[in-house]
Amino acid sequence: MDTLTYAQQIIEELQRSISQLDHQEAERMAELLLQSNKVFVAGAGRSGLMGRAFAMRLMHVGKEAYVVGETVTPGIEPGDVLVLGSGSGETKGLISMAEKAKGVGAEIIAVTIAPDSTVVRLASYVVKLPGSTKDQASGGYSTIQPMASLFEQTMLVFYDAVILRMMEKTGQTTKQMFGKHANLE
Repeated sequence: MDTLTYAQQIIEELQRSISQLDHQEAERMAELLLQSNKVFVAGAGRSGLMGRAFAMRLMHVGKEAYVVGETVTPGIEPGDVLVLGSGSGETKGLISMAEKAKGVGAEIIAVTIAPDSTVVRLASYVVKLPGSTKDQASGGYSTIQPMASLFEQTMLVFYDAVILRMMEKTGQTTKQMFGKHANLE
């Protein structure tokens, strides 16, 4: 199979994956983020990279957003939200973050494949995404892609859709958001 055929199959997998998202979970997440004070985003590996992209767009849409672990990230407090992206929901560092956030009274949103995971049990809100875990042993979703690629891609598309919904709810435009784009590049 050639590269473009693989690309087409990836797009087809993403379309199937996106069609399985829960409308109410997505709406609750957008609303909670709009109501929050600060938003903290975390994930490990490629899930963490998708989270970093989401944190950037949250900042563009006017939220005070931080990536957990950065030197300029403040402490989490009541009224804040921690968004954890984790396929397995069992990453030790993310569990620790969830426990700390819960302990101070912050809300936790788990974006995951695994609705029965530790991170989900600690979360206030859950968004279940289709896909397979890194070893493709769980998730129940068939994919031609390696490891958790489909989950991570679905996560990025979902995060961008949440941003679009937040823009709609606040009446923001891309032009307004561009005013918050980095200008020291």
